[in-house]
This record gives sequence, C-alpha cells and structure tokens, in this order.
Amino acid sequence: MISAIGKLIDACAHHRGLVIMAYLVLGWLALRALEKVPLDAVPDLSDPQVIVFTEWRGRSPTLVEDQVTYPLTASLLAAPGVEAVRGYSMFGMSFVHVLFAEDVDVYWARSRVQEYLAGIGPRLPEGASVTLGPDATGIGWVFEYALVDRTGQHDLAELRAIQDFELRYALESVQGVAQVASVGGYERQFQVQLDPERLRANGLTVADVADAVRKTTGESSGRILEIGGREAFVRGRGYLKDLSGLESAVLKASPELGAPLRLGDVADVRFGPDIRRGLAELDGQGEVVGAIVVARYGVNARDVIERVKARLDEVAAGLPPGVEVVTTYDRSGLIDRAIDTLKHALVEEGIVVALVILIFLLHVRSALLPIVGLPLAVLLAFLPMAWLGIPATIMSLGGIAIAIGATVDAEIVMVEACHKRLEHAPKDMSEEQRRNLLAEAAREVTPAIFFSLLIIAVAFIPVFGLEGQAGRLFKPLAYTKTFVMLAAALLSVTLAPALRDLLVRGKIYSEQRHPISRAIRAVYEPFVYVALRKPRTTLAIGVFAVLSAIPVFMRLGSEFMPALNEGDILYMPTTFPGLSIEEAKRQLARQDAALAEFPEVERVFGKVGRAETATDPAPLSMVETVVMLRPPEEWPKVTRERWWSGWAPSFLRGPLTRVWPEETPETWDELVAKLSAGVQMPGWTQAFTMPIRARVDMLTTGVRTPVGVKVFGRDLPAIEAAGARIEAVLRDVPGTRSILYERSLGGVYVDIVPRRDDLARYGLQVADLGEFVDVAIGGEPIAATIDGRRRYTVQLRIAEDLRGDLERLRELPVAVPGPASAVTRTVPLSEVADVALAEGPPMLRSEAGLLVGYVYVDIEPWRDLGGYVTDARTRVDAALASGELVLGPGMYLKWTGQYEQMQAMEARMRVLVPLALALVALLLWLQFRDLTEVLIVLLSIPFALVGSAWLLWLLDYRLSTAVWVGIIALVGLAAQTGVVMIVYIDQAFFEGCGPARSATSTTSSGPTWRAPSCGSAPS
Repeated sequence: MISAIGKLIDACAHHRGLVIMAYLVLGWLALRALEKVPLDAVPDLSDPQVIVFTEWRGRSPTLVEDQVTYPLTASLLAAPGVEAVRGYSMFGMSFVHVLFAEDVDVYWARSRVQEYLAGIGPRLPEGASVTLGPDATGIGWVFEYALVDRTGQHDLAELRAIQDFELRYALESVQGVAQVASVGGYERQFQVQLDPERLRANGLTVADVADAVRKTTGESSGRILEIGGREAFVRGRGYLKDLSGLESAVLKASPELGAPLRLGDVADVRFGPDIRRGLAELDGQGEVVGAIVVARYGVNARDVIERVKARLDEVAAGLPPGVEVVTTYDRSGLIDRAIDTLKHALVEEGIVVALVILIFLLHVRSALLPIVGLPLAVLLAFLPMAWLGIPATIMSLGGIAIAIGATVDAEIVMVEACHKRLEHAPKDMSEEQRRNLLAEAAREVTPAIFFSLLIIAVAFIPVFGLEGQAGRLFKPLAYTKTFVMLAAALLSVTLAPALRDLLVRGKIYSEQRHPISRAIRAVYEPFVYVALRKPRTTLAIGVFAVLSAIPVFMRLGSEFMPALNEGDILYMPTTFPGLSIEEAKRQLARQDAALAEFPEVERVFGKVGRAETATDPAPLSMVETVVMLRPPEEWPKVTRERWWSGWAPSFLRGPLTRVWPEETPETWDELVAKLSAGVQMPGWTQAFTMPIRARVDMLTTGVRTPVGVKVFGRDLPAIEAAGARIEAVLRDVPGTRSILYERSLGGVYVDIVPRRDDLARYGLQVADLGEFVDVAIGGEPIAATIDGRRRYTVQLRIAEDLRGDLERLRELPVAVPGPASAVTRTVPLSEVADVALAEGPPMLRSEAGLLVGYVYVDIEPWRDLGGYVTDARTRVDAALASGELVLGPGMYLKWTGQYEQMQAMEARMRVLVPLALALVALLLWLQFRDLTEVLIVLLSIPFALVGSAWLLWLLDYRLSTAVWVGIIALVGLAAQTGVVMIVYIDQAFFEGCGPARSATSTTSSGPTWRAPSCGSAPS
C-alpha cells in the first residue's frame, strides 16, 4: 500500500496542471453544495415516530382509554420496526405515539401505521375520528406568535376566527410548514339552550328539537337549467347567517293557534364559545390567541422561519385595524447565534493556524500549502454533507473545527520534511535534483501522515456506533470530521505534491537559524536530555501522573448531555389534576406577570392545556411558558464577595478588580434560581428547561425532566399509591430540586348509572338514556353552517342553570314513550338512574400495553445525573426491602429520562471503545510492522488523558457523551502525534548509524538493525 501511495504522489507531481484543474472543479461543486446544505441549531434528536390522534368529542378519559386508545396501542405494537407505543387518553381525545427504530424512514412508518389503522377502524366506536399527526418531529415547533388587539375593538372570538380562517391557511401554504396549531381564544358556536318545561308543555322531546335543528341549515343543488341559451347552475341557499335564522326554525305546526311553533319559543338561542382544553396568555396582561408553526420533517428550519415571517408581513396589511402579530418564540435567533459562533470560531482558528504556520516556517510560499489545503479540505466536506442531507448545525460545524486542528499537524509535518531536505542542498542543484529531493521527502512522511489521518478517523468508530439521541447528536460531528480528514488525506497525496514544486522555493531557514525553533529547543532539550539519561525516573513520574488522575477521573460524576443554552427558557410548572380552565387562566396570568417583572425577560408567552395539534397532549394541569430573554449584555450585574473585599486599600482595588471583579455578569443558573424563587406558587411543582430540549424529551421518553420513574401496572389505584410513595421517598435525596408524581386519579366524575328495571318500567332502553346524556347534558354539536371561509357548529344543550349541580341534574325530565299528545310524558332522571360524584383519572397513560404513572424529578445543577440516580435507586430499593414501598402483582419500575439514554450510551461505549483501540493498533501495525513501536504509540494515550482528567475536574465538568467524544478525539490526536514522532525517531536512528544504515534488512516483521555501533534505540 505504501508503494502505491508513493506512485500516486509521483503521478500527481508530474501531472500538476491536471490535478489543479480537477480540484478547481471540485471546489466549484463544493461551493454549490454549500448553498444547498440546510441550516439548523441542533440536529433532529427525536426518534422516528408517528402520532395517531383520535377525537371522540365529549367522552370521558376512561371511555376513550377502553374503546379507542387500548385497541389502537394493542394493534400497533405488532407493526414492523416499532420499538415503543405510548398512549394518552384525555377528555374527548386519544394520542398514540408510535416510536420506530432509528433506521426507519418516517414516511415509510406513516404508511405502515396507515395500513394498520385501516384494519382497526371498523372496531372503533361510531363518531371516533382517527387521523395521523403532522409529518413533523419533536423539534418541529420552530415559531410561535400571538394575535393581539390593544385597542379592544375585537374580542377573543373574533381574533380566533381571524387566526383559524385567515392566518392559518396563509401560513400552512408556506413551503416546509406541516401545521399551524391555534391555541387560546374562543371558537364561536351557535348554541341552543333548551328549557325542558317548555318542551314538555309543547309535546316535544330533545330528539325532536335536534331533528329540526339539523334541517335548519344546509345547501342543495338542482343541477343545471338552460335559460336563454346559457346554462345556469341551480342551488338552494340555506346556511345559517345569524341567530334569527336559527330562532325561526319550525318545530311543529299548531293548527289551533294558526302559527307554527318555532325554536325561539322553547329555547334560548345565542352565540357562545365551544368547549376548550387550552388557552394562551401574554406578559401577564390577559388572554390572547396564539399559534404554533410546526415545521415539516427534514426541512431547513431557518428557511421555513424566514418564509413564515415574510408571509406574516404580507398578510399584516389585510388584518383589521388594531390587530397585530407578536412574535413569542423564534428559533432562527438560536440558529443564527449558533452558526455565527462557529463561523467566528472557524475563522479565528484559520487565522491562528495561518499565523502559527508563518511563524514556525518563516516561509510565506510554503505556508500557502496548508493555508490553501485546509480551507479546501473543509469545503470538499460539504459535498458528502449535501449528498447525505446532513444539515449545518453546531455539531456538524463543530466536527469541522475539530478536524482542522487534527489536519494542520499533518500539513506542517509534510512542509517541514521538505524544508529539512532543502536545508543542506547545494544552491546550484538542478531542477530535476530539487524535484527528486522533494519527492523523497514526500515518500518519507506522507504514508505516515496518511495512516495517522486514517487512525484519527478510525478512532471515531465509537461515535458512529452511538444510538438514540446521542447518535443523532454526535454522528453529524463524526461524519463531518471524517469528511474533512479524508479530504485532507486525499489532498496530502494528490494536490500537495502538485503544489509543492511550485510553492516550496526560495530561502529556507534551517532549524539552527530559526529564532522560534531555537527558543523552543532551548526550553525543550534539557527535559529531553534528563528524560533519556534518567529513563526509570521519567517513567516513574509518568506512572505517578497517570495514577494521580485515576481518583480524579472517578469523582467527575456523569450525565447524558451538558445543557445547550438555547437563549430562551421554557417554564413548565405542574399542579394536581382537576383544575378548571378558568382557574388555570387566573393562575397562568399570575405566573406570567411575575416572570415579566424581571429585567432579563423580554416577553412571556404562557400556554395552559393543549394547542390544536396532535404533537401536544398536554392536560390542563400542565403549563408551558416560553420566556424570551434579552441579550445577556443587558442583564444586571451581580455583586460578589471577593477574598480582598473589605480590607484592600484603594491603590490595590484597581488591579485586584481587573483580576477578580466584584461585579460580574449573571450566570444562567443564577437567573434560573432567581426566576424560580420569584414565581413560586403554592400547589405548583416547578421545572425550568429549554424549548427544544423539553419537546424532544417529552416525545422521546414521555418525561420532561432529567430523571423520571415510570410505574407500570394493570391496577390504577395501585399505581397511584406506588407513585405517591416514590415521590415521598425521593424528596429528601440530596440534589432534588423538585419532584412530582403526576396523579392519575383526582379527577371528578359525575356518574349517571342506569337502573335497568326502572328503565324497563318506563319502556326505555340504555341507549335512550345515553342519547339524553350525550345531547341534552353534554351538548353534542348536531349541525354546522358555513359563512364564507368560516365554519361554525350548532350545539344543542339544556340550559346551564338547570344542570349546574347534582340536584338539578337529578331533576332533569327524561321523555318516555307513550301515546301522542299535546304534552310529552316525562320522568325525572333520578327515577331511572343514579346520579353521584366519583373520583377518576383526568388523564390516562399507557405504554407496552400496560397503564403507567410518571414521577418527574428535576435535579439541582450542582448534582451529577449518574450519582443522583445511584442514590435515588438505593433509596427506592431500601423502601422496597422494608415494605415502605409495595408493588402489586404485575407491577414494575423503570428509570427513564436522560438517565435512560445515558445508560444506553455507556453500554455502547463499553463495546465500541475497545473495538476502536483494536483497529487503531491494527493500523499502527500496518504502518510500522513492529510491535515495540505499536506499543510505544499506544502507551502514550494514557499519558495524554492525564491532563484531560485534571482539567475536567478543575472546570467542574462531568463525564457526558460530549466529554467522551472529546476524549475519543484526543486519543486519535495522541496516536497521530506518536506516529509522526516514531517516523522521525526512526529517521534519526538510521541517519545516526552511518554505514549501519546499509546493514539493515527488511523482513515481513519490519526493519531489523544489525549494527552494534549504533547503540540502543532511543525509547
């Protein structure tokens, strides 16, 4: 292989023009690819998943669970590629999250789920409407806004109509938008409030009125007529336009009075709001109408946001006077900050590299080799990025930054090798001799450089083997780093030889005459001298350094991933179930007002309950408040007590303040602690996180906090008891910031239980009573009308003051069959059914076919995740052993959240890291064919890690996936340095042997030295 590389180097040096032309073409193609690479802040971390949303209006959570969610989850568990199925049953709604294996295409998964739904559909109850959620992922919520009217001319119902029927359609037509989900405000509805006594007096039943209302609205078509030689379309126009049209609906004719009986005679007809399960609030100033823009899977998030904002600017002119759109969340700011930070870092790194090269080579033309080669290697990496669809994120660009640091060493080594050959060359040598010297230098070090770059690429095999969120986050980094390394390796054997003859010319400074090299050698050589003369002492010091790092390394703690500062906060407090929406509105306004008071906060957009999207299964007991922050430069300073405060004289305070200032910028943790203290409210458990992180965690693991405990079982009361007990056990674990078992019970049900014997006595069936409950009490929409682009439903229901408590419910008249008469025969509801309050679940969760309860645990910033869970599991195990915590038959616990992902990452690393080291050793063997030299390189790795362990401890970093990736990169760099050092040591050894150089022989096991005059090889 080495000989083949040498032939390639000679060929590229000979055909210089052809090689340069080929790279010019590749560079142009790479620039085109760079324009097509999508931009985002972070890679998409969510699992491939499909959300099945079922609406069954007005049904209780238990009914939805039994008849919708459970049949769906049980059937979808068997779908190909499915890894988990989670169900959520709420009032009138079911959410089923189907999570697929990592390598499954999202659209293939959607088609498989659609096939299964086609078979399940006939088994679902009548009236249950099943749809697939948008083709979006956990990080699809890219933009949010609020629709406000500061003039007070438009109420919430009108604002909601503008959002639903104007803005929503305008934005959903934007390329890349999967859905625009409305939240808050009121959906206008025609409401018919029945008076049972007037119905009975006129011989009518609720069913009679429902029939009449259905016939009141609608349109028809009479096909086509020919009139005057032209065709005319015939249509019957009968949609409701106003309340008078509904009030005049005829219920029955009255021959005695000579006038028909109309709906307005027996009912109160009015406009009112439809039932709602969520609302939005802005800055503590009052309720608003909001919307969430959900981006489609795989699109360029930044481009989508820009197109959405451009469309909002277009439609703003058509909004009613006083109505404005206020941005409440915009991810493009995070994307721009992240990309700009890395762009600046890459530019700074490039400038530093160029300066270092110029300073150490003192040869401008030679420095052009790495200065041209490095940007070209980076540019060529965008070709496979565009082909594979890898977006430009902080991780993929971070991989490029790491690669630059690794490849610049190889570039400098190659140039320095050429300089070494030319240092002592005669000035009058021919061009052919000069070319041969450069070719010899290239053949000498380029194979080693090539292998060292391959070693760095191979060292990243553990990163390629990561799965789940860790894999989705760090694989782009590994890919881009590898792309740059491979491009640099290719350039080193193709373009570099072609440019070398052109650029490595002119005066070359020898190492003895180079001022920087002389200064460095003056410092370095005494240490080398002592190390070689005292090898045992040197090795003892090295071993001591390694041993000193072991206890430090063991105390670092562990976590899955360090938090990414997104620049905005998501405040997610939770309270006990059963909260009414009006009380939730009052509590939300108080929280938002408290948050808006802080000077660091720019805007507060609170949401309680769910938005109109399948990606949001939030109950009314959960708040999600986006806190948009001002730039950190505008945050107030924090006064800190320094060691010199209070005693330092005035002439010392200036210098001491510059080193240890008494006023410093506020940190993120300090801000969160201040917000937490300022917004603390009785009955609420707090959780501060960030928008992307929370959304991914909730849709991936179902848990929105770093640690969660899932309690699986079949019996809901037993799950409730176990969850509440775990909450009490873990509350005192050091590092617990907040803990909450989300109660599965605590909701209030009004049970209407039919007495079958009494029903039979009055000639009624259970279905008759059920229809009465659905329509008369529940208020089921029975018709719809259209007004231009707007759609409104018509609801029929008994007047609110007649069903406001249990006694009035029991007195509601139920019509019974009998002979036709002027007066309908009725009996009180209490005569045929028992009406009573009962406790039940406001929301049911299921997973793997079992019911499940969630314990959410938020931990303090100073506590590491792995250590906390270790202590927490010890407490729970002790509670189980002592009988304090009891799990019933079929029940079990599962620790989840980021801890679950951290465990999966560590398990993969235990397999992949040894495999990567074995492959590195194999490559070293192929390079040196000498076991001693392979061991020398491998033994340098532990010494390289000593500094890492101590620095991590000093910076208070924990062992996370990011740290492990950094350690893997360090292992590759250490191996690369070792390879180059061995090459130069071998070269020095050969040259120092004089005639002995000819006395060496090459065997299958590598070079063999036979000259005793050379002494011992340096170690």
